[in-house]
Amino acid sequence: MFAVCIEASHLRGMGHLFRALNLTAYFRQKNEPFVIFINRDPASVQILEQEGLPYEIVDFSDESSNWEAGLIHRYRISVWLNDKFESSRALCTHVKQENIVLAVIDDRGAGAELADLHFAGMMFGKRKDEIPGKHVYMGLDYNILNPEIAKYVRKRQKLGKIIVTLGGSDTYGVTVEAVKLLKRHGYRADVLTGANFRHEKELSEVIDEKDHVFHTVPSLMETFHEYDLAVTGGGVTALEANAAGLPCVIIANELHEIATGKYLEQTGGAVFAGYYKEIEESCFDLSKLSVSHMSECALQHVNLRGSQNIYRICKEWETL
Repeated sequence: MFAVCIEASHLRGMGHLFRALNLTAYFRQKNEPFVIFINRDPASVQILEQEGLPYEIVDFSDESSNWEAGLIHRYRISVWLNDKFESSRALCTHVKQENIVLAVIDDRGAGAELADLHFAGMMFGKRKDEIPGKHVYMGLDYNILNPEIAKYVRKRQKLGKIIVTLGGSDTYGVTVEAVKLLKRHGYRADVLTGANFRHEKELSEVIDEKDHVFHTVPSLMETFHEYDLAVTGGGVTALEANAAGLPCVIIANELHEIATGKYLEQTGGAVFAGYYKEIEESCFDLSKLSVSHMSECALQHVNLRGSQNIYRICKEWETL
């Protein structure tokens, strides 16, 4: 039995939730039982219920009661997978005291060094010996991406339709600034916001009747298929867009996303426009972009094997 432990909110963002949806979709394909442990966030819980996924709400601020042990015994968990960005020492200690496999994903927390497995698919710019954990697996082969991508791969040929999507919450309202910058350079774009987006008023002031705003969509990949360029954050969405052949202009919403933006720029599938507090406006002059070349580079570098690889390694450790 797998436990997938995640944190999602307006402040933390929704990326960990969507990554859990993608990973557990693979679990279901393999008939692997699992449960999701998540903090109390109404928007996230609504999504889990809509998807019919098993979950428990937990209190991550409680570091003394050892609620982890009770859940491990109740569900007979053998592999605990943390996708929390910053796993606490207390949580990881409690899990390891139960003698089960502890895995973490792209984790920068104090507890990560206790992990048996660390899947560091997005810790770009770091050496393997700089990443905590007993056994570290690095690189694009360990990124958990939406399996739907396979149905919507398309090599773009030229710049046509543009979409702006800065995450399920867009904590700092970067969507609004991106739309402004595009309009300043003569481009219009459609906008996709998420379940925890809270900047509707500011957005309404910069769009017009020709701009379409999606407030969540049934399928992100199906929506992306219609576009030739995406303005995204430096998280999983940029990787998923590239995997589908969709070039990106990346704005880092968080400091750790800077390395992702720079890495994808090096692969040729994206342009990195900087940290959101100091966006490089020249990146929004799109006249110099070779969308065809960017799309080809994106397709060459990003693959869909992450969930399969993570599951295989966890299962190997489960039987040790």
